[in-house]
Amino acid sequence: MIPGLASAYKLTLLGSPNIINSFSWSGAIDIIETISQIYSFKEQLELPAKIPECDIFLSPHYNIPIKKIRAGKRVVVINDVNHLVFSNQLPIHKRMYAQYMLNAAVQKSDKIFTLSEFSKSEMYKYLKVGDKDITVLYCGLDREEIKKKLTFKTFEEIRTKYTLPESYFLYVGSTKPHKNLLTAIQAFNYWKQQYNGNQKLVLVGVKKEELSRQMEIQNSVDFNSTVIPGYIANDDLPIIYNNAKCLIFPSLYEGFGLPPLEAMISGCPVLSSNSASLPEVCGDAALYFEPFNSIELAQRMVEISNNDFLKNALINKGYKNILRFTREKMNEKLVAEINSVLKI
Repeated sequence: MIPGLASAYKLTLLGSPNIINSFSWSGAIDIIETISQIYSFKEQLELPAKIPECDIFLSPHYNIPIKKIRAGKRVVVINDVNHLVFSNQLPIHKRMYAQYMLNAAVQKSDKIFTLSEFSKSEMYKYLKVGDKDITVLYCGLDREEIKKKLTFKTFEEIRTKYTLPESYFLYVGSTKPHKNLLTAIQAFNYWKQQYNGNQKLVLVGVKKEELSRQMEIQNSVDFNSTVIPGYIANDDLPIIYNNAKCLIFPSLYEGFGLPPLEAMISGCPVLSSNSASLPEVCGDAALYFEPFNSIELAQRMVEISNNDFLKNALINKGYKNILRFTREKMNEKLVAEINSVLKI
């Protein structure tokens, strides 16, 4: 959002100057240093003290300042209400924080953005929205920037750097329960047993030490056929997408879901669960499966491995689908909506 906002308004960011100054757009904005940890009590003291007098304060997350601030209007972006939907998986203090802060963000804001029609419907279900208006603002990806990264290095360079196999299915996510990694692993194991393919499973975003804290996943992983490369540099990820058999995205809950769109830009076909916002975002450019049906997912893996016509058709549909989610469209709508709040 930042380049779009900086081109339309005089913009000040709160955060770390060292981090912010690493971006090409940093020269177009002012910076106020803030050091508090996100979700902390100290954050609630620091933000109201440092937010200057302004026409509008935009919070890109629900950790809004509770106390009064020197802003004419407030805008908040709430990605989803995952913390409330899966509240039974959270410690009680995190559950109480999310419940209070999400509702406070809605009540104190003059404009509320969320990332999909699915998330909008969930907010009406789980939050005290009342007569507040919620606007859907789809994420915008820089398609050309991601495509350019495909030319930075060869796949052989990337393979050597991360010790990747030559042929693989790809998972990009975390071990959080709603990401549903277990289904991806079980599907791969079933595929391996039934079809004896030579592909491996590459897990990006997953740390080996996290697996040890989730015994069901840990006990399901075949480490002879599963590669966990650890941290992947952002510039290298498009090439990893591009050379995968497909992206497996089994999430139970997503407010939007960026990895399938990143995969589509990179020329990688997508197998997606049919849950939450994913059909809305992926459209007809993915093969879908029930999120807990690992056998159905394994069958989709067979289809994509054995049918080049299907694979190429999905890739071409992906190229078309991503046109719905450009940075230009996102920024145009964002600025128009903020102008309406400011009555410009």
